[in-house]
Amino acid sequence: MWLSDAQKIGVALTTFGTLFMFLGVMLFFDAALLALGNMLFLSGLTLIIGPQKTFYFFARKQKLRGTACFIGGILLVFMKYSFIGMIVEIFGFLNLFGDFFPVVVTFLRQVPFIGNLLSLPYIRPQIVDRIAGSRTSAV
Repeated sequence: MWLSDAQKIGVALTTFGTLFMFLGVMLFFDAALLALGNMLFLSGLTLIIGPQKTFYFFARKQKLRGTACFIGGILLVFMKYSFIGMIVEIFGFLNLFGDFFPVVVTFLRQVPFIGNLLSLPYIRPQIVDRIAGSRTSAV
């Protein structure tokens, strides 16, 4: 499936938003970088899946707690409470996007170098299998 021009721009905005949030955390929770990263991430997500699907994703009844925490964290970052805002925002992010982690882990297991890394004895049973949701049988 090919991406439209708006979706390509959305991927770039989401990538830059993630980069700015990472830099904001690395530079001791710089509120300006975190706020810019949040805005780029949300606008990129809107361009990737469209405004209506974005609204329906955040407004689903099962996701209301995650949405409230995510938006509350963004507002706290805008009010210069960047450390507390990022903690609340990460909690909301995990509630919103936690369903996608098994899909991401399954994809990463297929990537040549990363798949071997995720199969190491101490990483696989304690971290990766727990995230992916795979269960081992008792037999």
